[in-house]
Amino acid sequence: MPNMRAVQVSRPGGPLELVERPIPEPTPGSVRIKVQACGICHSDALTKEGHMPGIQYPRVPGHEVVGVIDALGPNVPPRWAVGQRVGIGWHAWHCGYCDACRRGDFFACQTGVQVTGLSFDGGYAEYMIAPATGLALIPAELSAADAAPLMCAGLTTFNALRHSGATPGDLVAVLGLGGLGHLGVQYAVKMGFITVGIARGKDKAPLARQLGASHYIDSQASDPAAELTKLGGAKVVLATVTYGPAMSATVGGLAPHGRLMVLGAADTLQASPLVLLSGRRAIEGWYSGTSIDAQDTLNFSLHSGVRSMNEVYPLEKAAEAYDRMMSGKARFRAVLTTGK
Repeated sequence: MPNMRAVQVSRPGGPLELVERPIPEPTPGSVRIKVQACGICHSDALTKEGHMPGIQYPRVPGHEVVGVIDALGPNVPPRWAVGQRVGIGWHAWHCGYCDACRRGDFFACQTGVQVTGLSFDGGYAEYMIAPATGLALIPAELSAADAAPLMCAGLTTFNALRHSGATPGDLVAVLGLGGLGHLGVQYAVKMGFITVGIARGKDKAPLARQLGASHYIDSQASDPAAELTKLGGAKVVLATVTYGPAMSATVGGLAPHGRLMVLGAADTLQASPLVLLSGRRAIEGWYSGTSIDAQDTLNFSLHSGVRSMNEVYPLEKAAEAYDRMMSGKARFRAVLTTGK
């Protein structure tokens, strides 16, 4: 059996190691993907540091995967064929039979959702095995490196906004202008929202304007809630940061019936019950999306011109790319390529 290169974590908290492994064979209901690109996401730390129970090591991280179907396992639906360009994101499999799945609430699958790069080996490799249930078609016009971050960072921000209840002309604020936030601003603008970027420091203002935001709030120089209130109140604050106090500081700037949508695991949030009650305001989490949500994200991005700003690294520099992403130094996503 020929070998492939892969980057694995051998134990919780261990380093990312470039190794050679046998090229895997597809299992029933799965396909083999010849990986072309894989984005690095902050959630990859769950695999590297062992923060989720039940991870079996060694494990290959990576859930922003784009490549080409290289082989089919038994019982793969006929819609999938060798040579198709596909991607797979965080949500890879759900049972389809439990009460939650039968109601379409796949993330609450009572059998247990399978997550790419946690439940099975992910995309920091030249080949991977992926459940057919998690596949999305990649538009021909998007390069692998452009498409990869959209499989999670793009999907999460796009999906949250389209389910937020905001309509064209509503004021929508994006808190944070990093890996998720720079995509969130673009999606908000393209969906027709009056978009506000919120970040620390006046130096972020040009970026917010470049991305299409109509307004920018420097959270170091002014109170975000007060500034949002001056603008009429936000229908939605899309929180792409993980710092609890920064999110808490925006709650008072929500319009009546406004929603603070939290996209990342964060510190403790604080909010006045009176502020929530008096305007029927809400705080809620938003968790990624399924394969069809990923396909919708890709198609919307292609036709609206939304693009991720990426730093691209060869697979063998995965550890360097991971460190830049986790330190916040990457501008704005880090993507591994295999040369395949």
